[in-house]
Amino acid sequence: MRLITTTVLKAGMIIGRTIWNEANRPLLQKGAKVSEPMIKRLQQLNIHYVYIDDEISSNIEIEEAIPIDMRLKAVTQISSSFNKLKNVKGKEMTYCLDQESKHFVGIIDDLLDNIMKSREVLTVLSDAFLYDHYIYQHSMQVAIYSIAIAKEMNYSATELRQIGIGAILHDVGKMMIPQTILSKPDRLSDQEYETMKQHAQFGFDLLRNLHTISLLSAHCAFQHHERLDGSGYPRGLLNFEIHPYAKIIAVADVFDAVTSNRVYREKMMPSHGVEIIKKGSGTLYDEQVVEAFRRSVAYYPNGTVLLLSDGRRGIVCKQYKDNPERPWLRIFEESGRMVKATYELLLADCPEVFVESIDDAFVPDIE
Repeated sequence: MRLITTTVLKAGMIIGRTIWNEANRPLLQKGAKVSEPMIKRLQQLNIHYVYIDDEISSNIEIEEAIPIDMRLKAVTQISSSFNKLKNVKGKEMTYCLDQESKHFVGIIDDLLDNIMKSREVLTVLSDAFLYDHYIYQHSMQVAIYSIAIAKEMNYSATELRQIGIGAILHDVGKMMIPQTILSKPDRLSDQEYETMKQHAQFGFDLLRNLHTISLLSAHCAFQHHERLDGSGYPRGLLNFEIHPYAKIIAVADVFDAVTSNRVYREKMMPSHGVEIIKKGSGTLYDEQVVEAFRRSVAYYPNGTVLLLSDGRRGIVCKQYKDNPERPWLRIFEESGRMVKATYELLLADCPEVFVESIDDAFVPDIE
């Protein structure tokens, strides 16, 4: 299968990966033949990419570190717990979160078990799921990325658990922010932005009073928007003042934010998200965290079509753990002409060849 933008999706193409709605039901099943009404519906739902099966991408599989059923279960539980928090106030909120904390610990234990077993770089495909509330999916994905980064940095099992819990609850303070601000499709006003920034303090105040969650995890909520150069919030902390856990979650948070669909902008491809993080290395983000992050995530997920500097086109068919930025490709086109027989190329073995662009709008001329 391969990734394609819905702007060039055509009737008759075959869906390669099931798309799920917020009720955990398949919106469009793998193997379904696309019709014009389906295409319009996908575009109305703000789905920018889908995976399709075709001849040139035959047998290319998308393997995620976290099984789909586990992701669906986790996001459903996060949604349920966060919605309970929205309906209570004051000390009742702390009590409610204390009661719900066992569910978050259970989610993290499941994620840890899967990520620790995986030897591959991490691929998380947010476009396979539709949710009314961005925070639910974002909380889970930040936890996945944070655990993967911390694993690469050789944190202990206890530390990984604390980081995971801090990550999954890093945005819990947003439950105290007005929904009109959270879902505003336009740029926030200065006053609205100041209100939004309070979520870090709100989250810390909620978590630090819990008996079931470490104070270190609470600091993840407090400091995940702090930056090394002091430009972050809520306290403008400098490098040495920021807890190492928060430095990890800061990178995971930004990466997921820019590679997920938001009400005010389209998602970026993972490679663009990685570049944003790399540009901030040493000034905004910790260099060791950025390096561990770079080694942990799929720069170009399997199924991505790439145009190379030498005129060849290929589909990413396999990740290369030693250098995720230079994966294996299945070459299917040379100088604008389809090859008679596809072949594999490891970009890491071709230092003179670079990626010209991601070609998510490629439609082969096979007629």
